Amino acid sequence: MGQEEEKLTDKRIGVLMGGRSSERDVSLRTGQAVHQSLIRRGYDAVSIDVSAQLPYDLQNQKVAVAFLALHGPGGEDGTIQGFLETIGMPYTGSGVQASAVGMHKVVTKILLAAQGIPVPAGTVVQRGDTPSLARILKGAKLTLPVVVKPASQGSTIGVTIVRRASQWKDALALAHRYDPEAMVEAFIPGHEVTVAVLGIASGEPKVLPAVEIVAPDGFYDFTAKYQKGKTQYLCPAPLPAKILKQIGDLGRRTFQALGCEGAARVDFRITPKGRPYVLEINTVPGMTETSLLPMAAAQAGIDYDQLVEWILQSALDRAGRSARAAESESV
Repeated sequence: MGQEEEKLTDKRIGVLMGGRSSERDVSLRTGQAVHQSLIRRGYDAVSIDVSAQLPYDLQNQKVAVAFLALHGPGGEDGTIQGFLETIGMPYTGSGVQASAVGMHKVVTKILLAAQGIPVPAGTVVQRGDTPSLARILKGAKLTLPVVVKPASQGSTIGVTIVRRASQWKDALALAHRYDPEAMVEAFIPGHEVTVAVLGIASGEPKVLPAVEIVAPDGFYDFTAKYQKGKTQYLCPAPLPAKILKQIGDLGRRTFQALGCEGAARVDFRITPKGRPYVLEINTVPGMTETSLLPMAAAQAGIDYDQLVEWILQSALDRAGRSARAAESESV
């Protein structure tokens, strides 16, 4: 980072974590790990548990740059990004638009499909609507099993794999508990793989080695994600080179199609015949001790502290763009 790094070490960095989403606990773990990393690297960093007092906390703590470690609604959906844009504070990761689109799985799928990126077939059921499973399957040309999930949640919260008609009503009710829109989409059998992508201010984003996830019962749910020993992670994923190249390209295209910055993680299912489908993108990937982004970075020779600095760089890049835009307006 050179001279830019020197400037940044003079600024107080606020690690924003916690919040009120269902992913609060995971966010706190991510934020604490990031905060410790910044301290190790000599930055002036403070941790802030986000609440309604955030504007006062930022002012009282004299924060100049925000490192976003918030997961879920309120932190990953453009809300906090919009607030920070309004007060003119540089922040890490993707901007308002990319965050909002990336958090909403339905909008993401529409955008990716328009770009020719393969996504599972599916439909949306609004809260208050209780269609029969038969009607949904016929209308969306689906067959069991199907996946039912909230349109705007992460960490596999509220997700059910419906294998029998008797599961349908409960699955729909669970998804609607977390979001007004429930996605119903084809269950893609095969491998679960994720590809992390790092943005670069000028040039192509950097694609990290893919990670294959081997979860108990084949379902990578909340428990499988965050309890050590529950799931196997294979990095680099033991897949044919052709498939690894294909999902790397699709991961980069997804990152670029949404206009992401900083770091993001694209989740895939790959059929037994080797056909990949993009499930979703995470624009604020977890940075806990069991998170997949640090694992993939380590495989690429980037240690945890270097990864944190890479993400921090995205705030500096945004600040530079804002300064240049203000200059050009004043000319």
